[in-house]
Amino acid sequence: MKKIASFQVDHTKFGIGMYISRVDGDVVTYDVRMVRPNGGAYISNPSLHTIEHLFATYARNSRFSESIIYVGPMGCRTGFYLLTRDDMSGNDAISLVRDAYRFIADFSGEIPGCTAVECGNYLEHDLESAKKDVLPLLEKLENYTPEMLDYNFKN
Repeated sequence: MKKIASFQVDHTKFGIGMYISRVDGDVVTYDVRMVRPNGGAYISNPSLHTIEHLFATYARNSRFSESIIYVGPMGCRTGFYLLTRDDMSGNDAISLVRDAYRFIADFSGEIPGCTAVECGNYLEHDLESAKKDVLPLLEKLENYTPEMLDYNFKN
């Protein structure tokens, strides 16, 4: 079988940040990396699940809602995939993720979609860990530019 694009990226050469993984027609896939790949520390499943609910809810209710295709966790538990239409600029994608992660860091109350009717694993959430886990990427994105979305950018 042909090796898929995401397995052709050298995961030892990048860390926390946001990267364009691929472009397929009018769909842009961003890798939103919250921890260093193969760094030994990963996001716990309950935290990842909570971030997913809050990130997806925020993105789909933002001014970019029509450009959002998908928000979901990486199986390796290092971050998220964000798929958008190409009518959304790199600056806009960075702003969206930064704003969503601020929203998560400051969130209090009921986690959206967190009932047995709405979610297939509604008991596995951890808001406090989610709020802490978004902080390293949030800090990294403060001065992020579209040029930094390239895996090969040296900063």
